Amino acid sequence: MTNYREIIRLYFQEVSQRSIAASCGCSRNTVAKIQTRVEELQLQWPLNDNLNNEALQKLLFPEKETKKIYTHPDYEYIHKEMAKCGVNLTLLWQEYCDKCRQSKETHLMYSQFCWYYQVFTQKNKATMHVHRKPGERTEVDWAGQKAFYIDPCTGEKIEASVFVGVLSSSKYAYVEAFLSQNLESWIAAHVNMFRYFGGTTRIITPDNLKTGVEKVSWHTTEINRTYLELAEHYGVAVLPARVRKPKDKPNVENAVSVVSTWILASIRNQKTFSLYELNGIIKEKLKILNEKPFQKIPGSRKSVFENEEKIYLNTLPPNPYELATWKIATVQLNYHISVDHMFYSVPYEYIKRKVDVRLTRKIIEIFFNNHRIASHVRLVGPPGQYSTVVEHMPEKHQKSVAWTTERFIRWAEGIGTHTAIVIKAILSSHKIEQQGYRSCLAMLKLADKYSVSRLEAACCKALSYTPRPGYKNVKTILSTNQDKVISENTTVETKSSIHGFTRGAEYYGRKS
Repeated sequence: MTNYREIIRLYFQEVSQRSIAASCGCSRNTVAKIQTRVEELQLQWPLNDNLNNEALQKLLFPEKETKKIYTHPDYEYIHKEMAKCGVNLTLLWQEYCDKCRQSKETHLMYSQFCWYYQVFTQKNKATMHVHRKPGERTEVDWAGQKAFYIDPCTGEKIEASVFVGVLSSSKYAYVEAFLSQNLESWIAAHVNMFRYFGGTTRIITPDNLKTGVEKVSWHTTEINRTYLELAEHYGVAVLPARVRKPKDKPNVENAVSVVSTWILASIRNQKTFSLYELNGIIKEKLKILNEKPFQKIPGSRKSVFENEEKIYLNTLPPNPYELATWKIATVQLNYHISVDHMFYSVPYEYIKRKVDVRLTRKIIEIFFNNHRIASHVRLVGPPGQYSTVVEHMPEKHQKSVAWTTERFIRWAEGIGTHTAIVIKAILSSHKIEQQGYRSCLAMLKLADKYSVSRLEAACCKALSYTPRPGYKNVKTILSTNQDKVISENTTVETKSSIHGFTRGAEYYGRKS
C-alpha cells in the first residue's frame, strides 16, 4: 500500500515531488494526486494519530473503496485442460474472458488469472509418503536416455535402450541395455532382473507401454498376453501405473534419474564395441551404485536389500520363463496353418476357423477358445516345410498316408516276382519315392478288378517289352487281354515240354 503519511509529511517539508517519489517508492503522478487532494481537503501537518494509511486512502480517494466483483474461473477445469497437448494459459484465459463477456461478468486480467492458478497448483501439489512393504512391489521402466556402443566394422554409434528395475522398499536397482524396446527385450529384461534379485515380488508396476499393456482405462486394464504369461510363470501380479501419474512409480522415476547420472553419464567417454561389452561396464557401475551409502539414512541399497527385503522375496521357479509370442491364424482347406512360412496341421474339424498360435523357440502350440488342439516341434530350415499329424487328417486321407515303400513292395511280393519288379521300377523312376505312391495304389486297384493272377501275368508281359514298365503299360495289357494270350501259350509250351521227350512203344521193340 502507498505510504500516504510519509508523502504528506515530506510535502509539508517542501521536498520536491521527484525526491518524494524516490523516497517512498511510488510515481510522481501518485505524489501529485495526493498533494492535490491534501490541498482540496485543507489538511495540516501533523495529522491525527488515528489517521493511518488505510484511513488516509479512504479519506483522500473514497472512490477506490468501490471494488469490482470479479468472476473466477474453474481452476480444477483449467488444471485438467493444461494437461492436454497444445493447451496453454493464454488460450484458456481468452476462453475464460469470452465466457465472462457472454454472461456480462467481470473477468480477471491475465496476470491475476495466472497468479490465482499458480496458488491453486501449489495447494494441490501436497505429497504424502507411502511406506512400501519389503518384497511387495517392483517398479520397471525404460530410461529416457540412451546408451551406445561403436560398431567395429563401420565405426558408427549403435543406440541401446536402457531397462531399469527397482525394488520399492530397498531401492535396490537392476540396469541392462538392449538394442530395442520390443516385446522380446522387455521379457528378457524381466527374466534377467528376477535372476539378479534372486526372487520375485508380489506386484510389478510398469508404465503403460505397448509391450506391457494392450489397453488401459479407468475401469479395466488389458495386459499383453505374453507379459501376462510371464507374470503367471513367476507368480506375480501386474498393476500398471495410471496414465500420466508418475507418482504411482516414484522409485523407478527417481532411479532413472540416478542411473542417467551415475551410470550412463559416467560412461559417456568410454568406448565399447559390442552390446555385451556395454552391459559389462553397466554391471560394474550398477554394483557401485547399489553399494553407495545413502545421504540421509544409514546403509546402502545393497545392505538394506540383503538385511530387510531379500528374505521376503518369493522363490524363483525351477526353470526361467521361455519367451512365447502369440499370433492369430486361419486353418486352411488342407487343415494346416501357416506360421513364419512353415505349415502345421490341426484337426480337420477346425478348417476355416481362426485359432490362437503360441510360439516359443522350440514348440508351436495351437489353441481354439483357450483349449489346446495341437502342438508341434517348431520347424527350422528352408520355408515351405510341413509338420503333419496323421490323426488330424480325415479318414480317407489317413488311408492314403498309411502306405509306405516297404508296404507296397511286400504287397507286390505277395502277388508274384514280376509284380514286385514292376512296383520297384515304378518307385525308382521318381526322384522322391512318395511321388510313385499313386501309381502303386492304382496297381493295387487293378488286382481288385482283374484278379491277382492276371496282374502277375500282365507284369510278366510288360517286362518282356521294357525293363522299366509303368502303370499304363500294365493297364493296357490287362484291358486288351494280352495277359491271357501269354497264359495260353505258356500252357501249350509247358505240356509239350513235359511230354515231348517220351519214347513210344516202338522204341522198346513192342509190336503195334
